[in-house]
Amino acid sequence: MRLLFPLLVWISFLILTGSSQGETKFKIDGKVLELDESNFESAISSIDLILVDFYAPWCGHCKRLAPQLDEAAPVLAGLKKPIVIAKVNADKYKRLANKYEIDAFPMLKIFMHGVPTEYYGPRKAELLIRYLKKFVAPNVAMLGSDAAVTEFVEEAGTFFPIFIGFGLDESVITNLATKYKKKAWFAVAKDFSEDAMVLHDFDKVPAFVAIQPAYNERNIFYGPFEEGFLEDFIKQNFLPLTVPINHDTLKFLKDDKRKIVLTLVEDEGDEKSQKLIKYLKAAASANRDLVFAYVGVKQWEEFADTFEANKKEKLPKMVIWDGDVEYLTVKCAMHNQCSTCTDLLHLFWQKVIDSESIVHEEDHGSQISRFLEGYREGKTEQKRIAGPSFMGYINSLIGINTVYIIVFLVAMIMLIRSLGNEEPLRVGTRDQSDQATDVRDGDYREGDKED
Repeated sequence: MRLLFPLLVWISFLILTGSSQGETKFKIDGKVLELDESNFESAISSIDLILVDFYAPWCGHCKRLAPQLDEAAPVLAGLKKPIVIAKVNADKYKRLANKYEIDAFPMLKIFMHGVPTEYYGPRKAELLIRYLKKFVAPNVAMLGSDAAVTEFVEEAGTFFPIFIGFGLDESVITNLATKYKKKAWFAVAKDFSEDAMVLHDFDKVPAFVAIQPAYNERNIFYGPFEEGFLEDFIKQNFLPLTVPINHDTLKFLKDDKRKIVLTLVEDEGDEKSQKLIKYLKAAASANRDLVFAYVGVKQWEEFADTFEANKKEKLPKMVIWDGDVEYLTVKCAMHNQCSTCTDLLHLFWQKVIDSESIVHEEDHGSQISRFLEGYREGKTEQKRIAGPSFMGYINSLIGINTVYIIVFLVAMIMLIRSLGNEEPLRVGTRDQSDQATDVRDGDYREGDKED
């Protein structure tokens, strides 16, 4: 017993000391935490919300991102509910990189109570701060005046859709606001004027208004205010009526289970395409079970080419896409009369030379309708998307100049080795060559792709 008491005291001292050191170790002081394999799990489990930058020291994008994170860190740490920014050298700590599926640099992940979510938001300090505030905001904001509604919309920014219940009881949307907290802003306006009703395009209450601030779109829901109907409306309004395809929007599209009506045009910005997009919005309003999207060959040629669309082909072109590797082409309902219907059962739109012609505008609308009718009637042909060429893929990752340099260096090394090798060439077995080129999965090297 004499020995037991001092031993217990010593153990207690070690526990208290370790606890104290742990608290100091993850002190929220506004600096970016440097994490590694020894303290990473402890950090994400002890800090409620932490944004982690998985980087590589040689990565140029990582070097440009670091000052933005340094600038945002003290502001986020000073919030009522602090948000911590941390970084991990994923090129060095490969076990962590493999565990959290880090396949590009830099990659940002948000850990809420230890649960990771990929970060899709902006990377400039000011915008990053505004984006992350969403995660510590109340599930439902209570707004008591027109000014409060305006301020809420302005503070929300443009990266999330906004849902406001005018004259709606908070309890009606509480569960859904909690469920979709990571995807949208939610609020209830109790006191508001007719001016607010005019501004947000509703003429009676209660009304549930969906706002897409980045696209200046509003959609109104007048009920029934049962959870199932409300949830359908919310899910349909996470995206705008027509979605421009780019690297950022593709990330959001992958979470939507609806089929995508994808329209491929020559140039998204030209007048003809903008008029066509208006027709697509009208079709989207009437077909909310589908996502309507568009992409210009000029804006993203590699992506358009996967659907066999290029500058030499007649555009616009429309396909039904599952968001993955398959898409459907639809036989034109006017097959024997439509000069733009090809043997491959693709439906093309005739190029409009007189873009001001009202007849052509009406023709666009009717052809969209026929295309959708053909899809719903099952007049489709299933195809797999054609991925980009190997060189195109490499080029998209590291740039064509880098490819040339690598090829040149490899050629020089092979030339030097062949000149210095006096032994005759031998032909090895397949097993031998497999062993010689075996590389362990998950290793990251300088030159891997950057996000």
